Amino acid sequence: MSYFDSDFSNEEGFFEKTKNIEEEIGRCKSIIENNGIYNNTEIIEDTVQLCIENEKYADGLYFVNILSVTFPYNAEYWLKKGILLNYSFKYQEAVNCFEKALSLNPGDAEVLIDKASAEENLGLVDQAKESLKSVLEIDPNNEDACFSLGLLYERHDDFNEALKFLKQAIEIDPEFGEAYYEIGYCLENLFEFVEALQSYDKYLEIEPYSSSGWYNRGIVLVKMNKLEKAIESYDLALALNDKFASAWFNKGNALADLGRLQSAIECFKTSFELDNFDDASSFNIANIYEELGDLVNAVKYYSEAIKINDQYYEAYLARGFCYDSTGKFHLALKDFNKAISLSKDSAEAWYAKADLEYSLGKLQEATESYRAALNIEPDNYEIWFNLAETLLEMGDWLEASNAFSECIRINPVDASSYYGKAKINFILSRTMEAVDCLKTAFKIDPAIKVEFAKEYPEIKSSKLFKKLLGEI
Repeated sequence: MSYFDSDFSNEEGFFEKTKNIEEEIGRCKSIIENNGIYNNTEIIEDTVQLCIENEKYADGLYFVNILSVTFPYNAEYWLKKGILLNYSFKYQEAVNCFEKALSLNPGDAEVLIDKASAEENLGLVDQAKESLKSVLEIDPNNEDACFSLGLLYERHDDFNEALKFLKQAIEIDPEFGEAYYEIGYCLENLFEFVEALQSYDKYLEIEPYSSSGWYNRGIVLVKMNKLEKAIESYDLALALNDKFASAWFNKGNALADLGRLQSAIECFKTSFELDNFDDASSFNIANIYEELGDLVNAVKYYSEAIKINDQYYEAYLARGFCYDSTGKFHLALKDFNKAISLSKDSAEAWYAKADLEYSLGKLQEATESYRAALNIEPDNYEIWFNLAETLLEMGDWLEASNAFSECIRINPVDASSYYGKAKINFILSRTMEAVDCLKTAFKIDPAIKVEFAKEYPEIKSSKLFKKLLGEI
């Protein structure tokens, strides 16, 4: 959705401005306490507007309540009260105020637009649409109503309908920058990336100092696989706002995709410094360290991600793999079990646990975990094959044979599974079935003959083996 820039670069100016607002609020309260409301209505009106602009909603409501009681037939006061109530999450009360304003001034476009916002907040989407469309019936060239309708449809993922109204807004006002921004967002979600890029470019012609505009442009360029260009856009966003954590994060992703891993780590670390609750940045840092083979740092940052979000399934799983690789099997098993508890429908976690249990010699537990994984992904060839091999090692011949059959079902040209069934049939003295399986295995992969000769030297020079060699 949209991002809106805020400039707090001048801290001294910001606090001075805050101090002035507090002084103005105090002055107005003093006027009211001294019964000076009738001679100072303009000052109080200006302070109400100041409260709206600076999110001093409680103070704003205090003043506008007094104004609306003192002057009950002033539609503007009811409008301002509705706006403040809407911002204060009191949506039904806001709608009531907007309706009061409309009763005093029917057809007021500004009131209808703000009323639509409160109605949408109440979940009354159809009513919100009607309020906005009634504005266009009164004034077809009201670009704010077109824009608001576009945003309304956009927020409910009806991007085609949103585009219709957003484009109408720029037909009315070709310099309506925010409309180009939202058009770009809608086109991006419709996978019309070339047109989305053009729309963001038009927005940036109007608002060249918008860090969010350069940021969204970078996102589109990534989707177009123009990673270097995307990085340039992210850099421009960061030049305008070096505290833009998401831009650092996305730049890191683009650098990682280009294989510039150390630079990517630096971006993710900056993103993490700016937002200490950003578990995704910590996870990505860990992921790159793992790829670089630095498992100590990988574990460190996976652990950091888990500290932030103790429900982070992927982090537990990834850290488990790192522990497994470094021989810390107990910790790995603990992480795999935690991952399973967080996502019981994860075949990957069960599979990882099964492989670790196999490595630890816990064959029975391994088969149970393999089966749990197969309950989730019944057509996963690799899991079936590992289960078959484990069952074969345990001496559970019939179950192993069935598992190899499942492998063949999934991959009918799997020589290894036919060979596995052949070995089981030899053990069970099912010679003809074994021969049939061997023939198929040799036909699919002649290299299996060499493996067979090594594993069964006593059969190597037999008439049966020579016959097989001659027929294939």
